[in-house]
Amino acid sequence: MKSVKEHMQVIGADGVHIGTVDRVENGRIKLTKADSGEGRHKGHHHFIDLGLVADVEGQNVRLSANAAVAVTLEEEQSGKST
Repeated sequence: MKSVKEHMQVIGADGVHIGTVDRVENGRIKLTKADSGEGRHKGHHHFIDLGLVADVEGQNVRLSANAAVAVTLEEEQSGKST
């Protein structure tokens, strides 16, 4: 698979913009704070599991899940205590 790089746009399978890549760490895409959700999600980093990446097309990272599902999965995973 092509690599995910800084500043790429993350887009759900439904074509909805989810955020902008800050970097990849620990098998997850870290989204920039400035472009990482709205409402209670705004102003802090979100993470998307690399397992959700369906394809990298130019400057876009396309996920295999719709935007709403990807954000829900990210919240559930980051909310777990390990």
